[in-house]
Amino acid sequence: MKTPNSERVHIAFFGNCNSGKSSLINAITGEQTALVSEVAGTTTDLIKRAVELPNVGAAVLIDTPGLDDNTTLGALRTEQSRKALMQTDIAVVLLPVEDSFLTQIRSLEIPIIAVTSKADIATEVYENSIAVSSATGLGIEQLIAAIASCVENQSRLITENICNSGDTVLLVMPQDSSAPKGRLIKPQVEVIRELLDRGCTAVCCQPDRVEATLSTLATPPQVIITDSSAFAVVKPLVPQGVRFTSFSILFADYKGDIELFRAGARHLLSLPATAKILIAEACSHTPQNEDIGRVKLPRLLRKRLGEDITIDTVSGTDFPADLSSYDLIIHCGACMFTRRYVLSRIAQAKRQAIPMTNYGVAIAALQGIETDN
Repeated sequence: MKTPNSERVHIAFFGNCNSGKSSLINAITGEQTALVSEVAGTTTDLIKRAVELPNVGAAVLIDTPGLDDNTTLGALRTEQSRKALMQTDIAVVLLPVEDSFLTQIRSLEIPIIAVTSKADIATEVYENSIAVSSATGLGIEQLIAAIASCVENQSRLITENICNSGDTVLLVMPQDSSAPKGRLIKPQVEVIRELLDRGCTAVCCQPDRVEATLSTLATPPQVIITDSSAFAVVKPLVPQGVRFTSFSILFADYKGDIELFRAGARHLLSLPATAKILIAEACSHTPQNEDIGRVKLPRLLRKRLGEDITIDTVSGTDFPADLSSYDLIIHCGACMFTRRYVLSRIAQAKRQAIPMTNYGVAIAALQGIETDN
């Protein structure tokens, strides 16, 4: 199965016009991935290419417009470069660039790999940078090795804080009207695959089969992971000593800040009847009858807080710049987003002092359920 972009390392190339960003990407991929021209401003938008890199694995290379673009549309183009930071895991910066841009990258805690490009003709190599030449291939292997080193330092597992290699894990996965016909949803697929990679035994069932499934096991599983919508059904059946969580909570930890989400859930329980809440979904889709973000979660919120609360919903990359009118943000598990993108939204909410939580954490809190992870 093709690796989804949300699970690929996003490597963005930043630099001034004609600094060699596009040529460098082409040299790394060994093909004409990005348009190259001596005309300033040739790259007008973000250009993305899914690739496999040695010792890096699945990645997305992002070519960005020049930071010093002074053409008519230059301001809009350079803003695209700055927006790219929201989805950047590793920044390859072709020197020189303004110090303010480097400061911005560092403030987001994004690893920086500094590069002196066109090293075959450059008059100087910048300190603490890798000298590369797209024309001769100089430094390309060294650059890929530096990227691989950053990836190794950032690698995380979805299930690393909930189970150990070799554990038996029961996965409770409702296949109701809101589930996609003929296939499992993305978080379920990714968790199953990771459990298999870790040598775990994954046992799957629907909520009405939990008790029967547990009875077939010689010993209880170490962990039970459920869809958040089935918390109330599954929780009473969890054997003593077995860890219990949800797919959404796993992704809250994997993609975001679980402690911040827990604090947001506590804030949720004290909201007034006039509260205004933003529900943010990562994927754009047609709402189903039992859609968790459009139906189930709003139902639980109104049951707890009253019918007078205001609930707004956004999806995909739509996310308000001004969050000041909201008392709380509830984000989905973000399986379609990179962790960096989720962290950028968390940072935005923090800057505006708006509490934020996650579907699974919020639903557990609303139902008075204690979960692990």
